[in-house]
Amino acid sequence: MRIKLKLIALFVFASVLNGNCQSNKAVTEAKVESKKKKKKKKKYKLPEIDLTHWSLTIPDGENGKAKSFKGKDVVTNYATNKEIKPFMYNDSTKGALVFYAYPSKATTANTKYSRSELREQMITGNNNVNWTFKQGAYMKGKLAMDEVTRDSEGKYHRVIIMQIHGRLTDEQRDLIGQKDNNAPPMLKIYWDKGKVRVKTKVLKDLNATEEEMLHEDAWGDDDGFNFEQEVGFKKFTLEVEISDGKMVIILNKNEYKVYENIHMKKWGVFENYFKAGNYFQSRDEGAFAKVRYYDLEVTH
Repeated sequence: MRIKLKLIALFVFASVLNGNCQSNKAVTEAKVESKKKKKKKKKYKLPEIDLTHWSLTIPDGENGKAKSFKGKDVVTNYATNKEIKPFMYNDSTKGALVFYAYPSKATTANTKYSRSELREQMITGNNNVNWTFKQGAYMKGKLAMDEVTRDSEGKYHRVIIMQIHGRLTDEQRDLIGQKDNNAPPMLKIYWDKGKVRVKTKVLKDLNATEEEMLHEDAWGDDDGFNFEQEVGFKKFTLEVEISDGKMVIILNKNEYKVYENIHMKKWGVFENYFKAGNYFQSRDEGAFAKVRYYDLEVTH
């Protein structure tokens, strides 16, 4: 009788143990399945960039002229605009605004290179209100090179990623008899073979009159400056600080280039505006570049 009872007890214990094992197995399988589902879920993040005070130029247009957009087309409709979408669009997995450019026949005046680039507008839709060095300005961007092709020597093509462009007032334009308000760019910041390179303008004749300084050919290029650190294809931060007679470029908050000289002081004759995006510096067949902007802000 005792043997029989023991056998019954062992059977019950085995059944309970087996039930527990089955239960634990089910819990484990449920956890694994839950983890798989979590992995499948993608996080979508849109770039937090306010485009209210920017117009856009793309390397597409008629009769060899690039096309520009402003106002609602840029601020709210760029993600659905069929003309804009190939050249400026959201990367929602990385939370970035992507600028794509290639050697198009559609370019802006006075250049052979094409661009997908934002142009600052202090008043939305209006190019006639700009700032001077004396008034001061600040631009900050967090960005990365996404993709870029190489030339025949295996070197990466260059891309201008930020600019400060000069502009003539209507009165200055009429004074020197120029057809448009275009003035030279005081600042060009390049992504150049994985490094950040800066070029500025210098006045050829320091004794030039104010009227003479308004002409583009009164200004030449400096030798340029390369920051030491290599950014490659990683995220990096650029800041541009402007004040009367002074320009400071800051890379990743730990490397600085300061321009404070007579050329900066003389440049005060011009109005200016910021530019940011992808101004592609190649005409090679099949070449292209994609630049990601995660953040972009301007203050005055």
